[in-house]
Amino acid sequence: MEKKETPILIAAKNGILEMVEEILEQFPVAINDMNIDKKNIVLLAVENRQPHIYKFLQGRKIMKETIFRKTDKDGNSALHLAAMMGAHRPWLIPGAALQMQWEIKWYEYVKKSMPINYFVRHNIHGKTPSEIFNEDHQKLVDDAGKWLKETSQSCSVVAALIATVAFATSATVPGGVSEGSGSPILQKEAAFSIFALSSLVALCFSVTSVVMFLAILTSRYQDKDFGKGLPNMLLFGLTSLFVSIGSMLLSFCAGHFLVLKQRLKYAAFPMYAITCLPVTFFAVAQFRLYIDLFKATIKSLPQRSTR
Repeated sequence: MEKKETPILIAAKNGILEMVEEILEQFPVAINDMNIDKKNIVLLAVENRQPHIYKFLQGRKIMKETIFRKTDKDGNSALHLAAMMGAHRPWLIPGAALQMQWEIKWYEYVKKSMPINYFVRHNIHGKTPSEIFNEDHQKLVDDAGKWLKETSQSCSVVAALIATVAFATSATVPGGVSEGSGSPILQKEAAFSIFALSSLVALCFSVTSVVMFLAILTSRYQDKDFGKGLPNMLLFGLTSLFVSIGSMLLSFCAGHFLVLKQRLKYAAFPMYAITCLPVTFFAVAQFRLYIDLFKATIKSLPQRSTR
């Protein structure tokens, strides 16, 4: 049954799952509808990046083998279409690196649902899905590499500064040491223990963050690296950076509280809050990126797309 556009094809292309379910419930034969390009509901869902539609169709046993093995008029299977980079913005997530990560996840997800012989199948232009993927995503790979370099460079500068400050504070003893025993004079104070531990944590995590960002900067930036390797390193680097920032601020406040608590008392807390504002602004600015990166990493399938 070949038509220009039927309701179920329009619903699949635009990701309206409720309409697809209702149409198939009332008219099961609609699952065989195709447009003028001979694309059925599966091919349109894959081409337009509608993972929830594709996953729903996978759960249906009726004629599953038939509809998932169809090709369009150009000989493109679902895997060919998953490898193609459309003109529209494919995924609702910022950053070229995260876009590339979700493109790889989508391609691999569709690949797992296809038989092995479809991996090397050629379309009428003589191209396999992997060849199409490499060609269509080259610009996105370049943009993702540039975005990762810029992000890693800015974050590595902050991490290096924190490591320098943390190293200096970890070797400093607030209040001095006793001349007789060499023990810290204020070691019985609770704030001293907080200062010692937080400065050590800040040093360890800031160095870890620097190493992660340097690893990203020296990466080869191949397309497969954006699947797990580079995003995981960026996530680990940002996590370490945020922990080191928090630990550094905590050690700063604890150290100065030991020295100034008798003079300023409760007036010290507003002063610490004002002093910490510049670093806090940086953390807040990068926190949105961290959340998006965390979501993109833990999800097995990208979020639903709208055009």
